[in-house]
Amino acid sequence: MLRSRRFNLTTVIRALSTVSTVSSAADPFLSHPSHTHLSTIKSKDQLLKSYTVTPPIKPWPQNLYPKRLVSIITSQQNLDLALQIFHHAGKYHPNFYHNYDTYLAIITKLARARAFDEMESLLLELKNLNVKCGENLFIVVIRNYGIASRPKKALEMFLRIREFGVETSVRSFNTLLNALIQNKQFKLVHLLFKNCKKKFGVVPNVFTCNILLKGFCKSDDIEGALKVLDEMPEMGMVPNVVTYTTILGGFVSRGDMVGAKKVFDEILDRGWIPDATTYTILMDGFCKVGKLIDAVKVMDEMEENGVEPNDVTYGVMIEAFCLNKKSGEAGNLLEDMLEKKYVPESVLCCKLIDLLCEEGKVEDACELWKKLLRKNVTPDNAISSTLIYWLCKKDKILEAKKLFDEFEKSSFPSVLTYNTLIAGMCEKGELCEAGRLWDDMVEKGCSPNSFTYNMLIKGFCKVGKAKDGIRILEEMLDKGCLPNKFTYSILVEGLYDSGQEAEVSRVLAIAASSVQGIDTDTWEIIVSRSFANFDRKEEVIDRLLLDNNTEMSITKG
Repeated sequence: MLRSRRFNLTTVIRALSTVSTVSSAADPFLSHPSHTHLSTIKSKDQLLKSYTVTPPIKPWPQNLYPKRLVSIITSQQNLDLALQIFHHAGKYHPNFYHNYDTYLAIITKLARARAFDEMESLLLELKNLNVKCGENLFIVVIRNYGIASRPKKALEMFLRIREFGVETSVRSFNTLLNALIQNKQFKLVHLLFKNCKKKFGVVPNVFTCNILLKGFCKSDDIEGALKVLDEMPEMGMVPNVVTYTTILGGFVSRGDMVGAKKVFDEILDRGWIPDATTYTILMDGFCKVGKLIDAVKVMDEMEENGVEPNDVTYGVMIEAFCLNKKSGEAGNLLEDMLEKKYVPESVLCCKLIDLLCEEGKVEDACELWKKLLRKNVTPDNAISSTLIYWLCKKDKILEAKKLFDEFEKSSFPSVLTYNTLIAGMCEKGELCEAGRLWDDMVEKGCSPNSFTYNMLIKGFCKVGKAKDGIRILEEMLDKGCLPNKFTYSILVEGLYDSGQEAEVSRVLAIAASSVQGIDTDTWEIIVSRSFANFDRKEEVIDRLLLDNNTEMSITKG
């Protein structure tokens, strides 16, 4: 918003519109109070600068310099506001000029947010300003184009680097190769590698070769990878642990553990100590081919050599133990993982909880849930839902509700968590508790879905109140939640089981007025439950359709 520093804009415009070619003595402009101010203005730009523009944030710093602006932009969560701050500083802050660092900050933010159109506009602006740039800017752009599955744009950005007065180096070239591999452009990677020195003046290094090896291994061309490995000394490069680990991973992907073990032994023969990643890849390979004992031996060897397992190592082994129904070993590893301050993935915890509960160790699963809380690892909705499901299945409804209440103190239950507990309560006939939970769910702004409604309908049918299930179906449709193929089947089956088959026509009328109508499974239930003799199917369907049409006519009337 523009505000005049010394005068009213409307008044000035009116005064300017009356200016004519008469002599200065008769010129109304000269007699206006603002004459002194305006007489010094030589251009439109100067006129704009004579007004203040409301800054996008308050308080706006009086003394602004590039480093401070970078800090403001970096800490800003709102992308649009960050862009406004950048533009306001350049256009309206007195004596402030953008430099490479300020452009790097905003372009990095835009690239990570996939706001590529705005980013490209700023790149064009930067190019026209002839600001001296660094290669980091282009590395950021190339990397994020790769992550966003836009390999062509990543290549184009690399080819444009010199337009900004920056020489391409092996760093930006390696970033490009990684972006292309992410997008499975393996042949292009090989082509660029062969021409990097002649076409781009880039001398490849060992990291470049490792990226090329990764491309070969990901395309299942181990032979090509081994050929590059043999040629590396001729190129003046010495392979390192990462080089061999990459090839080891290629053999593991093939399921060739004999080849993988040979590569691993070669690493040891060269006197190198494999890192956690190398050990983990080998262990993962043994686990995938069902050789858990060999994987355990590798982990023992890893610890003997003083290499600490990382979170991925723990994850691989815990998952393998769960798959092999070894809950004790999996639990011990998870405990070690927590002691070392690693946060286990939700899926991993769910697998262990599932295994413990399958083995009848529900109390141990609950203890694991509490252990996560004690270690400041708040169980998420997936973990809590898994445990609630098993508690309900084991008829421990009270414990499930207590766990839900405990979870609710520190987190927001999702539809999944609510549904799991509501389903358990309905299954056990605890309809009042299920209703209270439903109310809590709606009150907290968590909208029930078709599964929630189905569980309630099933619960009412289970206690012989299928007629109340029709009311729930009507509410479901009123709320805009579409029934799925199970909804009508559950309700129709419940009506027959409770001896209220007369209400089936009402359900049909509701279905006929909805978008989907009745599914085949529901028709089969209606026909099979109404008549034992399946030779009379057509007669039954005609009668039901007649009843349905009559009821709809009465409703419309």
